[in-house]
Amino acid sequence: MIGAAMMLVGLMLDAILGWPDRLFRIISHPVVWIGALIRALDRWCNVSGAHPALLRLAGAFVTVLVVGLCGAIGWMLTQALPPGLVAMVVGGLVAWPFIAARSLYDHVAAVAEPLAAGNLAAARHAVSRIVGRDPDQLDRAGIARAAIESLAENSSDGVVAPIFWGVIFGLPGIMGYKAINTLDSMIGHRTPRHRAFGWAAARLDDLVNLIPARLTGLLFALLSTRPKVALRIMWRDARKHRSPNAGWPEAAIAGGLDIRLSGPRHYADTVADEPWLNEGAPDPRAADFPRLFRLYRYAILALALVLTVCALL
Repeated sequence: MIGAAMMLVGLMLDAILGWPDRLFRIISHPVVWIGALIRALDRWCNVSGAHPALLRLAGAFVTVLVVGLCGAIGWMLTQALPPGLVAMVVGGLVAWPFIAARSLYDHVAAVAEPLAAGNLAAARHAVSRIVGRDPDQLDRAGIARAAIESLAENSSDGVVAPIFWGVIFGLPGIMGYKAINTLDSMIGHRTPRHRAFGWAAARLDDLVNLIPARLTGLLFALLSTRPKVALRIMWRDARKHRSPNAGWPEAAIAGGLDIRLSGPRHYADTVADEPWLNEGAPDPRAADFPRLFRLYRYAILALALVLTVCALL
């Protein structure tokens, strides 16, 4: 399968190199380009004071436009590729920036290191870069939970889901998925400005992540040191989460590491009273991060092995 081969090359490049700072300074990043387009369309089409029905329609138009444009670019790039090994390598180079395995690890490690050293100020600053919660309200356990939950959820959104759609539809699949995910992160919020306008983007993001989120949870559960317990906790608690998808990998990690996740969380001006995942287990600590990172590395290796088998078939 050419799509699997491309995704394998992209995953290997990302795992080894990430997205180098020097390259970012020269050309920025494709997701930044998509974000700039979404920001411009948000300014032009999201008219303050318009009827919610019209805003939903405008938001649906923007969603279709951005996803369709990214998918079309992916299709044109695919058509331009020569057949055989060159297509696999060049296609992998194109897929590379849409996979975020290395950057996800680096961002969570940036929280774990100061947390282990007892530097809460640095840990709060690092965690504020990956979650929307009020970092000043987070104690040690809250910082650890936020970082672990971010790794769990984004393992699906940033690694498994783009690869999943890339295997099925090739470059149009991975680029179209990343457009959907970026739309959701920018306009799919339940804020007064985006509640109606971002409705289509948020619903579409929920839909395309249904299978990948469950696959990610299954991967974490099976590769943990307590697979039966992790599977049971995932099946029992995943649906408690406010998101139809994020609860699956989060509950799997909670069960696999024997920690509790989710629970009440503080944002800038609100407190979200969320239920616990794996309630009754201890709060995560800095000492739990080496086990978390080991599980994450196993999951990435297993994903690479699956892609290798698919590519050979």
